[in-house]
Amino acid sequence: MPPMDKRLAFNPDGKLPAGDHPMNLTDLRSSLLVVGPGTDPAWDHEWRMRLVDNLEILSRQLWKVGVTDIFIDGSFSEDTNHPNDIDGYFVTDLEHLSSGKLQEELNLIDPHKVWTWSPESRRPAPGYTKKQLPMWHIYHIELYPHAPIEGFPPVAPGNEFLFPSSFRHCRRDGTPKGVIKLLRS
Repeated sequence: MPPMDKRLAFNPDGKLPAGDHPMNLTDLRSSLLVVGPGTDPAWDHEWRMRLVDNLEILSRQLWKVGVTDIFIDGSFSEDTNHPNDIDGYFVTDLEHLSSGKLQEELNLIDPHKVWTWSPESRRPAPGYTKKQLPMWHIYHIELYPHAPIEGFPPVAPGNEFLFPSSFRHCRRDGTPKGVIKLLRS
């Protein structure tokens, strides 16, 4: 197991403190998000490391097409022994997204062609009530595009918070939480 990076700590609610926490993949692998906050044998270090390995695959694809700002959270960034997945978003420009070029470029790189956000592409997964995107079925990661439009912040589906601030609030109670800003290594 790698030595733990001491820069992160969970708050008393088991979340990262509000704000952006910049980290590269090496830092992430040695952080408490992978290594764990203590010596709890139930902390699933191996699963969390596998999620980071999958995140590296998808992040490298995003970096290759020019995306620089990637943010991750979800149960992975909380004090839970076995997170379901990694959730997050990345920033892109509207033209690249709306033209379909972003999706096309990413699917040229990814061998599984998982880059889509179409509701019709979602499929059920055993043990889950919510249908999942193709990238979740392969990587257990869902990364959503965010194309900021000045003066028009879109609302995240099923959430009262504006996207992407919905990633910075707990779904259960609306309290602020931190996200990891993934830095290119």
